[in-house]
Amino acid sequence: DVQLVESGGGSVQAGGSLRLSCAASGYTYSSICMGWFRQAPGKERTGVAKIVSEDESTSYIDSVKGRFTISKDKADNILYLQMSNLKPEDTAVYYCAAARCFIWDGLRLRDEAFAYWGQGTQVTVS
Repeated sequence: DVQLVESGGGSVQAGGSLRLSCAASGYTYSSICMGWFRQAPGKERTGVAKIVSEDESTSYIDSVKGRFTISKDKADNILYLQMSNLKPEDTAVYYCAAARCFIWDGLRLRDEAFAYWGQGTQVTVS
């Protein structure tokens, strides 16, 4: 089975930085695209960043461009999200997700049931 285990959340003051990690196991990495989603209280879960396995191209929602960087360590199968200049509106539970690339539609998933999800990690910016 595919497993995604996240770490790295926490509390930080506005302007600070955090790095989220997502350790992946149980699949052939090259065949899956991975990304980060977040869900703020009372809001829907939304895509934040994505990385395409084949060409390592990345995409971001406008509100995090220039502040967040998604990357991956192929050797260790770890997905990262480096977050800088954090703002209170970045406060949310962050989830990593993995799905075959054709399941993705930009930063959305055509059907979340076909994705694998991490357990979520809280990021609080005050």
